[in-house]
Amino acid sequence: MTTGKISGERTAADRNRKPRDRSEPQEAPRSGKPYGERTSSAPARVATPRSKDAPAAKPYGARPSAGTGSTPRSVQPRGYAGVAPDRRGTPGNLSVGSRRSDGPFGGRAAAGAPIVHAGQRPPRVPAAGKAPVVHKPSELGEGDRIAKLLARAGVASRREVERLISEGRVKLNGEVITTPATVLTSLRGVSVDDTLVGPAAATRLFRFHKPEGLITAERDPAGRPTIYNALINALPPGTPRVMPVGRLDLSTEGLLLLTNDGELKRAMELPATGVPRTYRARTFGDISQPRLEELMAGIEIEGVRYGPINANMERRTGRNQWIEMTLTEGKNREVRRVLEFIGLQVSRLIRTAYGPFELADLPRGAAEEIPQVMVERFRKSLKA
Repeated sequence: MTTGKISGERTAADRNRKPRDRSEPQEAPRSGKPYGERTSSAPARVATPRSKDAPAAKPYGARPSAGTGSTPRSVQPRGYAGVAPDRRGTPGNLSVGSRRSDGPFGGRAAAGAPIVHAGQRPPRVPAAGKAPVVHKPSELGEGDRIAKLLARAGVASRREVERLISEGRVKLNGEVITTPATVLTSLRGVSVDDTLVGPAAATRLFRFHKPEGLITAERDPAGRPTIYNALINALPPGTPRVMPVGRLDLSTEGLLLLTNDGELKRAMELPATGVPRTYRARTFGDISQPRLEELMAGIEIEGVRYGPINANMERRTGRNQWIEMTLTEGKNREVRRVLEFIGLQVSRLIRTAYGPFELADLPRGAAEEIPQVMVERFRKSLKA
């Protein structure tokens, strides 16, 4: 066997070799190795059959079992802290206190350790002596929004208070309040138009027989008379500022409730509270009781959905009839639009009741305070 040599090195055999004629054909190379590959000088290893008594080859990472070297045992991967590996070698469910639960460095998980499922990161445990911070409701802020407090004090409705705040007319200890979301525990130091607001007075409720031709608003851009023009002489002296509960349009008369509590006003107006309103309408046209009973299923007019209306015919004279209607939504001009949609002309509309409070025989243009016992009883029924 020939051995490889370094390129450029001449051996003794080469020096003594006779120069060869270039015209003679060259011999084929003895080795089939590619150019540049060296031939190993070590003898080739011959595979010999393994006897039956020879021990089996151990796979990589295998450990011999305790006491014997004949049966290999595969290495099981350790689980996360507090997570026991399952039989397939992957982390399984937590088994606190069991023999299969492994902690760090092979230790057993402590009792009461948090449950950690496969693929999840163990939760962070606070350092010793540092308990987690728990926010209590009292720490997150107490009290109510200033708009709610001012409405309850009878200054104005919530919407009107928000307008006053946007105009910079509400201050707290001399500083202008910029947002109606300001939370306060009391109205101490609050002023409106540089006039301090007193503590909230007791809730008072009045019933007023609104005549036809008055606007249910504090002011009218067109200069038409409002309900406050009539209330100057109707309410007793010393009455605080009151706000109307709901509205009656210019040509509608009857019961109009007034209160100094903005919170009560809002609760009575919301359709969610379901406070019933009862009206009596004098109409002209052909109508039957079965047709009126269809209104209990609700009706949609020009894309506006009106809820159930309990309508009953009281008396009829020719084609004129009085119809009593009870509803709980009180949308803008709801009674008139529904009656006109079913082919009736409304010549007079009177509200006779709002919740448990009735107009009764109250004279037109007169106002009367509702007893405090009835007001508190009604307020409790709203909360229920």
